[in-house]
Amino acid sequence: MGATRSFMGISSRANARLLTLVPKLICVLLFLSSSARAELTIEITQGVDNPTTIAVSPIAWSGAPLPENLNAIIEADLQRSGQFRSIPKADMLSFPKSEADVFYRDWRMLGTEFLLTGQMEQTLDGAYQLTFELYDIVSQAKILRERVDGSASQLRDMAHFVSDTVYELITGIRGAFSTKIIYVEAFGSERFKLMLADADGAREKTLLTSKHPIMSPAWSPDGKSVAYVSFETGRPAIFRQEISTGQRQQLTNFKGLNGAPSWSPDGSKLALVLSKDGNPEIYVLDLATRQFTRITRHYAIDTEPNWTLDGKGVIFTSDRGGKPQIYQVTLASGRIERLTFEGDYNARPRLSPDGKSLVMVHRVNGIFHIAAQDIDTGMIRVLTETHLDESPSIAPNGAMLMYATKHRGKGILAAVSLDAGVKFRLPSQRGDVREPSWSPYF
Repeated sequence: MGATRSFMGISSRANARLLTLVPKLICVLLFLSSSARAELTIEITQGVDNPTTIAVSPIAWSGAPLPENLNAIIEADLQRSGQFRSIPKADMLSFPKSEADVFYRDWRMLGTEFLLTGQMEQTLDGAYQLTFELYDIVSQAKILRERVDGSASQLRDMAHFVSDTVYELITGIRGAFSTKIIYVEAFGSERFKLMLADADGAREKTLLTSKHPIMSPAWSPDGKSVAYVSFETGRPAIFRQEISTGQRQQLTNFKGLNGAPSWSPDGSKLALVLSKDGNPEIYVLDLATRQFTRITRHYAIDTEPNWTLDGKGVIFTSDRGGKPQIYQVTLASGRIERLTFEGDYNARPRLSPDGKSLVMVHRVNGIFHIAAQDIDTGMIRVLTETHLDESPSIAPNGAMLMYATKHRGKGILAAVSLDAGVKFRLPSQRGDVREPSWSPYF
């Protein structure tokens, strides 16, 4: 019942019984900062009523202290999901290293439902090997044994991998702890940064620093590039930037509005907003041919495009009905239909990965919240209780979404599950943060 995963391209074998886890501008400073600790600090504000109780036994390791506390990372991941409650280390009666050390009765006395153990070893070439096991205390059975390999710089990745594996096996939902986020950090009105971090806010890196506003970052489907709007040319322009190299390419330079880039599911096109023909309309840019195709034609403002899951349509915000509502256009026929009717303001549409929910900014009693509309029934559920909520971005597993809001007068990021049962905040210790974009799976 074992499997081996490697972050260094060594080997990968999975047990069949387990789920498969599967140009150049003066203002640009690339990858100059990578903080030793997270600048976005997780503050869990709400979890589910009956979380699964799990004990994460201290990982057995006989060498010098590791540069990362893997136990703490795993526990924080699982607890941040809102689905788990960890048994405090001080309450544990033992710290098992192998199956022979597991006494199910002791763990049942603590109310433990699952036990996670691990052993770390180091190879002659300096690589780390973490073997971890998961035990179902109620059924008194070992249900997982797997190994993950990595370098010292990949210890956090190894921990997130463990969290993803455990989360999926217990909940049946693919984990997203190994994903990343991109967001904009603003320091007043004269300095802006495009930031990259782990989904938990750790390992921040600066992708771009500018004296001019940066807006609307969007991940490419393969996770290798980001598209965004920058005002560095004196007007809004859309840029594409490679994450690993920092290489940039300016995609638009029309007069007027150039905004809201959104990648097609296959990564070959961008839907965007241009006012080059007089009115803000939705266009599609073919990245290979650099050809623009106009999608909407209306005297109203059409903006904030986002693709349907099959890539055959685009959903967008328009005030063609008098007030901002969400519409969908079928690309082949040009047919447009209205999707939202409840409330006098619905904008910034995002479809959940399963296609069952439409997430949006929804105004209630004059206050902007994040809401989700059931695609089949049309029913809307308000997910957030904060004010001035905006820019929702959904995790690739559809379990959580991140958004920008205000807390104590400062711009922060926050997250909420699509059933509104789990909530947490990621306040920054520095400037205001806004416009989050959750990565796809890598």
